[in-house]
Amino acid sequence: MFRLDAGLKVFLHREAVDGRKSINGLATLVEQALGLNPFAAAVYVFSNRRRNRVKLLLWDRTGFWLLMKRLEADRFVWPREAAVVELTVEQLHWLLEGIDLSAMRTHPDRNYLRVG
Repeated sequence: MFRLDAGLKVFLHREAVDGRKSINGLATLVEQALGLNPFAAAVYVFSNRRRNRVKLLLWDRTGFWLLMKRLEADRFVWPREAAVVELTVEQLHWLLEGIDLSAMRTHPDRNYLRVG
């Protein structure tokens, strides 16, 4: 599978987008709907209404990449939180593998003042 650099930021567009949108249309959505810079070191993730296709838009110094994944029989489980969701690259890979991110639970952060 294609792997992205762990240092990238990942922004998920919650609303469905027209599957015919290409680089220019998606970059405009990043600027206008998300209020973000499409030329930043980040990956922007979009899905169609049926949630069987995902498009990734990213800039790499000299041009845009547009990657698409189409599922033949299943659907992506899309998070239901705020309008713009920020993910880690690891969470993006989980999303692309079909894992429900809302079902994932991590251990709570622990802050200790002494060892013993």
